[in-house]
Amino acid sequence: MVKQFTYKIYNKPKNKHLHRLVNLHACLYNHCIALHKRYYRLTGKHLNQYMLMRHITKLKQREGFAWIGGLGSQSVQDVIQRIERGYALFFRERKKGNRRIQPPTFRKARTYRSFTLKQAGWKLVADNIIRIDGRTHKFALSRPMEGQIKTVTIKRDAVGDFWVCFACDVGDAAPALVTTGNTGGMDFGLKTFLTFDDGSAIQSPEFFKQGSRAIGAANRSLSRKKIGSKNRSKAHKALARVHRTIAHKRDDWQWKLARKIAEQYDEVWIEDLNLTGMKARWGRKVSDIAFGSFVMKLDYVLRSNGKTLSKRNRYFASSQTHFACGYVNSELTLADREWVCPQCGETVQRDVNAAQMIKHGRAMSWGGDGISRALPAAIVDPQESPSL
Repeated sequence: MVKQFTYKIYNKPKNKHLHRLVNLHACLYNHCIALHKRYYRLTGKHLNQYMLMRHITKLKQREGFAWIGGLGSQSVQDVIQRIERGYALFFRERKKGNRRIQPPTFRKARTYRSFTLKQAGWKLVADNIIRIDGRTHKFALSRPMEGQIKTVTIKRDAVGDFWVCFACDVGDAAPALVTTGNTGGMDFGLKTFLTFDDGSAIQSPEFFKQGSRAIGAANRSLSRKKIGSKNRSKAHKALARVHRTIAHKRDDWQWKLARKIAEQYDEVWIEDLNLTGMKARWGRKVSDIAFGSFVMKLDYVLRSNGKTLSKRNRYFASSQTHFACGYVNSELTLADREWVCPQCGETVQRDVNAAQMIKHGRAMSWGGDGISRALPAAIVDPQESPSL
C-alpha cells in the first residue's frame, strides 16, 4: 500500500528557486500541449507520449531550449505522463458520452502547482532536510515517515507556500482498528450531514459558512487594490490563506469523523448520490458539505483497516419506502421530513427511515397483508448494492 506524507517547507529566501522550478515545469507543460494540438491539426491523430519524450530529448540540444536540460529527466517525463493521463481520461469519458470532461489545455504559470521527482533529482540529507537541484530545504517533520520512498512531489499552494509530499510504500500494514461485527447504514442530507440507522445524527459544521465574513472582508480588500500592484498580490494571498484555513478545518473534521465511524462499524452502507446534479441545484451548500471528499476519506480509512464501504443504487427508493411495512409514498417531497404511513399508521422519520433502508436494501420483503418478513442476506441482489 502506498501512503503519502506531506510536510510544509519552511519559508526562506532560497524558496525562490523552487518558484522558478515550478514555473519552468509550467512552461514545459504548455509547450507539450502546443505540440499535441499542432500534431493533431497536421495528422488528425493523438501524439503518443513516447514520441513526445524522444522529441523533448532532442529539443534540449537546440538553442533556446537549454532550460529543459536544467530540469530533471524524470520530472520532464512526469509532465508528459500527466498530459497523457488527462487525454486518456478525456477519450474514455467521451466514449461513454460524457462531454463535461475536456482535454488538457494551457495553464498559467502562477496557477501551475507541482512537479514530481522519482529516483533522481532529490536526496534526503536528514530526517527533515531535503536537497533539490543542489539546494537544501528544511521542512516541518510533523510526524515520522514510514516505508520506502517512491516519489517526491514539490507542491506550491495558492498562498505561495511550498509542501513536500513523499509517496511511501508501507507494505501490507496490520489493521490498526479492531473488528466490531457491526454493520451501519448512513443517509446524507443537506440539513443533517449524516443520519444513522439507529437514529443518531451528525450535523455539518459548514466551515465555509462560518468563514464567510472573513472571505467577504478579504474579497473587499482585494477589490480596492490597484491591478498589477504589490498590494493586490498581498491581498490575493490573504484571500487564498482564508480559503486554505477553511479547507484544512474541513479536512481535519472529516478525517476524525471517518476514523470514528471506522471504529464503530466493520461494514458501512451509503447511497450513491449524484453529486454533480446536487451541486447544480443547491450550489455552494453542497460544496461546503463536501460529500464526495468525505466518502473518499471514509473509504480509505475502512479499507486500510480491513473493512468495507458499499453503495446502494441512487435510484433505490430509500426515502419513499417505509422500512417497517413496505408502503411506498410516491408523493413524498423534499420538504416532508416526517410523514404518517397510511398503511400502518406509524410516523416515519424520513432520514432515519432512509438510513435503515440503505443498510438492509432488499433484505426485507413485504406481503400484501402488510406484514414484513426478514429474508436471508444472501438474496440481496449484488448489482443493486455494489461494493466500492
